[in-house]
Amino acid sequence: MWVHPLAKTDPARKKLAAVAGKIAKLEKQARTIRARAPRRRVDDYELARADGGTVRLSALFGQKDRLVLVHNMGKSCPYCTMWADGFNALWKHVTDKAAFVLVNNDAPADQARVARARGWSFPMVSAGGTSLFRDLGFADARGQWYPGVSTLVRKKDGTIERYAAAPFGPGDKFNSVFSFFELLPKG
Repeated sequence: MWVHPLAKTDPARKKLAAVAGKIAKLEKQARTIRARAPRRRVDDYELARADGGTVRLSALFGQKDRLVLVHNMGKSCPYCTMWADGFNALWKHVTDKAAFVLVNNDAPADQARVARARGWSFPMVSAGGTSLFRDLGFADARGQWYPGVSTLVRKKDGTIERYAAAPFGPGDKFNSVFSFFELLPKG
């Protein structure tokens, strides 16, 4: 982990470097716990595409055996739009290691309109009419859905398992704008 050179002489930066070191250790501990956690089988949902067709979840992996599936609340959520704006800049880098797809429950035509207006280039599908959000823990019993991400693995036998998941929310590490806000007075 990089430490600012002034951390040796500036007391505040020295304290911040110590806290950053503790955070790095906790993140390593979280990675270990995540790697040891039991996997959960995921159904091969049929999802809607903007072209009017459908696609199976398993096909979204393409030639990869891993998939980053972003759970997005759709056009009604300005925060989800902000996260997606950021993903537009990095999703191709993610595809060096895994397939990347954003899913929400909006109608495919609405998704296409928003993607055009925002300049989004990443793949999108609609889970409208499926239980994907609820089954993966991103919707409550009332059907209210929430943003986040699931990482999925396609096994050699074709079954799909969820490796990990994380919610999105103010201050999370999936939207870099929060890191800039944190450095400003009054956030």
